[in-house]
Amino acid sequence: MTTTVELTRFRVSPDRADQLLAARPGMIADFRADRAGFLGARLVRLADDEWLDIVEWRSPDDFAASRAKGANLAGIGAFFALIDELVSAEEGTTTESGN
Repeated sequence: MTTTVELTRFRVSPDRADQLLAARPGMIADFRADRAGFLGARLVRLADDEWLDIVEWRSPDDFAASRAKGANLAGIGAFFALIDELVSAEEGTTTESGN
């Protein structure tokens, strides 16, 4: 089974990194409650105040539907509001199983 992967790289000022991490569980909870096809997410801290959010979706249609909803719930909005700059956003497809 292949899945769609959303790769979003962004910057957050160092003084708000703890707030970002505190907002993450609310965002994930809102995604689980409101986003069909949401399979999971991992947040990676990179150098130079950058972060990489790796989100897995069941299909490209599920990802597109989520994108269309934007920050429609409080937990999602709280997380997004802490992002200072979007660096890049990409979509891909897995080619192998996680095993």
